[in-house]
Amino acid sequence: MAIYEINPLQDPRWGALLESHPQASVFHTTEWLQSLKNAYGYEPLAVSTCAPGIALTNGLLFCRVESWLTGRRFVSLPFSDHCDPLVEDQQRMDELLGHMRKMVDVSTWKYLEIRPTVLSPAAEADYVRDAAYCLHRLDLRKSKEELFRGFHKDCVQRKIRRAERESLIYQEGNSEELLTNFYHLLVRTRRGQGLPPQPLLWFRSLIAAFGDALKIRVACKGKVPVASILTLTHRQSMTYKYGCSDPEHNRLGGVALLFWKTIQEAKQNEYTDLDLGRSDVNNSGLVAFKEHWGATRYPLSYWRYPMQPRSLRIPLKAGFVERIFSRSPGWLLRSVGTFLYRHIG
Repeated sequence: MAIYEINPLQDPRWGALLESHPQASVFHTTEWLQSLKNAYGYEPLAVSTCAPGIALTNGLLFCRVESWLTGRRFVSLPFSDHCDPLVEDQQRMDELLGHMRKMVDVSTWKYLEIRPTVLSPAAEADYVRDAAYCLHRLDLRKSKEELFRGFHKDCVQRKIRRAERESLIYQEGNSEELLTNFYHLLVRTRRGQGLPPQPLLWFRSLIAAFGDALKIRVACKGKVPVASILTLTHRQSMTYKYGCSDPEHNRLGGVALLFWKTIQEAKQNEYTDLDLGRSDVNNSGLVAFKEHWGATRYPLSYWRYPMQPRSLRIPLKAGFVERIFSRSPGWLLRSVGTFLYRHIG
């Protein structure tokens, strides 16, 4: 079986495949790929059994991540919660994965990683499950009233009503002012998690690529931003990608207000689902938060070939590293994030 390599940013057939394939998501789009390239320098690559000049019926998407710190590897895709192989069946996926495996075996690439939600590599393909997560999606085909009744009464419904009593101000768009408010809250949130924030350039790249398909939503108490989330849309799906808040004002229900506004807008635009992203299976708090909104949990595994020893990875979540970051000033966290993220995609 002949395998062909294409550049999805230049080949017009890629967009047509995304419009027709049921597993295509916002993470397959040229907007997402262009953002990854502009912010981090990652070059996209897709492999397919379809020869040049023939309409694409399948494609396996990667980015080339080349780092002097963490090595050269193929990732499908960096900073993406999931990225399904766009294939007809298991056999086609295994053929494309076999081609990528040979590319790693005969070159200086350290490994390749895939993040599928549906199909998994065949057992004989020597791919190893590297990490286990869960993915949450909220079905928006119910009525608005049915969705609200499905929310947890104390953890969601009560907080929405609290936000309404507090007269929180809701703003949305992708203006520089909203980005500034979002990023200020993001730095605070990441410090609380013991992690550096993503570089500001990343969010500017997303805004430039997605335009009105990206929204920053901010809840304010008076003139003070208290919570913010960032969403992306593709076809009939909305994706929640980033969220942050001021812990001193969490009691006001700002996050709940933003999610409820998001759900109502998605319903109004006739989107069929809200992708709430991945969660670490051990992060019981985050898992519970998403399920309190009535979202359904799905298993999500990341696969690698060959397995990379964990000792060779940047230990961002090591206890001592988290303690250092949680005590660092904002300017230092931003600098560390700008330096590190391109190496850890």
